[in-house]
Amino acid sequence: MTQTPAASTPAQGQARAQFTVPAQHPMVTVLGSGDSLLRVIEKAFPGADIHVRGNEISAVGDPGDVALIQRVFDEMMLVLRTGQPMTEDAVERSIAMLKASERGESDGQETPAEVLTQNILSSRGRTIRPKTLNQKRYVDAIDKHTIVFGIGPAGTGKTYLAMAKAVQALQSKQVNRIILTRPAVEAGERLGFLPGTLYEKIDPYLRPLYDALHDMIDPDSIPRLMAAGTIEVAPLAYMRGRTLNDAFIILDEAQNTSPEQMKMFLTRLGFDSKIVITGDVTQVDLPGGTKSGLRQVQEILEGVEDVHFSRLSSHDVVRHKLVGRIVDAYEKYDSSHGTENGGSRRDGGHGRAGHGHKGK
Repeated sequence: MTQTPAASTPAQGQARAQFTVPAQHPMVTVLGSGDSLLRVIEKAFPGADIHVRGNEISAVGDPGDVALIQRVFDEMMLVLRTGQPMTEDAVERSIAMLKASERGESDGQETPAEVLTQNILSSRGRTIRPKTLNQKRYVDAIDKHTIVFGIGPAGTGKTYLAMAKAVQALQSKQVNRIILTRPAVEAGERLGFLPGTLYEKIDPYLRPLYDALHDMIDPDSIPRLMAAGTIEVAPLAYMRGRTLNDAFIILDEAQNTSPEQMKMFLTRLGFDSKIVITGDVTQVDLPGGTKSGLRQVQEILEGVEDVHFSRLSSHDVVRHKLVGRIVDAYEKYDSSHGTENGGSRRDGGHGRAGHGHKGK
């Protein structure tokens, strides 16, 4: 795409850019079905005029907007060349990354195409990859560090991406087993009333981990891998007294660990193992007065060599768009009312209603 001073533009000081889509890429892959991708770009740059004629796309408008539109199409073409289709969500995220870089909110070291084409795991006809810059940096940190904390709100892919990296490590024989664990803490529901054995009562805590596994591994092979001990899904209490060698270990919902449990878990680390700890410090379900081990550990281990803290925010939510808006709305309400999750602060900031670091 070449940018030139506007020759046939209605206003002075505007710029014009023109982009030719290579013949091997059908226009529908660039514009989207029913021009859906083009509409995303037009909505993001309402002051610019974007025209399509054959395989030529031109943009006229403010020089800054035109330059960004040019970069958007360049990044789209880089993604399409890998054989990966562009989606409305991917275009929106590309634009957000480029605008953040333009505003100086990002160092701009990674381009949208680099983020969107980093494959972690391909399974059952779908590929798992990061969708935001912070997610890519989180995944890269898992490669580089022995212990990584993924801290952020629901829907940011903290656990899902960690599990994809665990399965990747198992398949490439970097580790011999995967261990998935969660603290068994009631989030307002009383498990004593649930039917079944103790294990069946604990199972609801671990169900999200099973669900993610089913996305990444042939479901028929999971019972066999679990029976062989290659994959273990267990409550955190089962980790006590063990040393975990040659393993990829994930502690999920870590905001619901006590400081003692967090220390116990971290000291399970054995040789040739990797630990990923995920949690949302704004969703603590511990009894009033109990301090969250995830909140405390940030003060203790920040800056320790080979330990990395990845902080994700509502901008990294990859569920329904409304989830990100809900997270933002709650944070705004809490900031203006001095509350946490819409409730009063009952314990000075350490229990469920406590106000802590947002993990941004």
